[in-house]
Amino acid sequence: MKPRNIFLLILLIIVVDQVIKIWIKTHMPLSYNWDPSHLPMTKYDRGIRPFGPNSTWCQIYFVENEGMAWGWKFGGDWGKMLLTLFRLFAVIFGVYYILSIIKKKYHKGFIICVGLIFAGALGNLIDSMFYGLIFEESTFTTVAKMFPKQGYAGFLHGKVVDMFYFPIIHSHFPKWLPVIGGDDFEFFSPVFNLADASISVGVIAILLFQKKFFHHHHTGSETIATPNTTVNDDIEAV
Repeated sequence: MKPRNIFLLILLIIVVDQVIKIWIKTHMPLSYNWDPSHLPMTKYDRGIRPFGPNSTWCQIYFVENEGMAWGWKFGGDWGKMLLTLFRLFAVIFGVYYILSIIKKKYHKGFIICVGLIFAGALGNLIDSMFYGLIFEESTFTTVAKMFPKQGYAGFLHGKVVDMFYFPIIHSHFPKWLPVIGGDDFEFFSPVFNLADASISVGVIAILLFQKKFFHHHHTGSETIATPNTTVNDDIEAV
């Protein structure tokens, strides 16, 4: 697989991810459903329901998070900075790793999966590094402007923009369950973005197809794992 092709895929994911995030950030206040008496500031206050106002299973619902993918958090301001620096290191290493596995002619599917993970990590890294500098703060009643005189946070402290929400099932846990019995249950509750989805697809695909991505060749009593490339069958036994 040519490096140009995988980096074009990465660029496409990053561009689409950022276009969606910038539109959300500059057109929507933070979404909410908890205050029915609130007078909407824009038509997007309660999110967007593409399949009609009564269809809740698919929503564009604007939230921001300071942590990892899928809204997970990590240790306050210092944790936020460490996580951003870790993402930066992972992205720098990712460039080297992608070029390495292309050179070694790893399975095309594996290279694509690594590219998806890389693109997702870089997409969220852009938010963390720059969004605090180039945007006003979003609130439940105001829409952020781009390139203000002063942003809402410093370098490395930007919030990640999430928007895809699919609460397909609303129910309750059985009352006989300890601790959580009778509590509300929702599937699928996380709000995520395209970068999160790209990371998840890449990781899940590697787990599902690892046997296809890697061949195991037996030589005597040893098992050697190699990329799924063309193998010379004329190897003589030593």
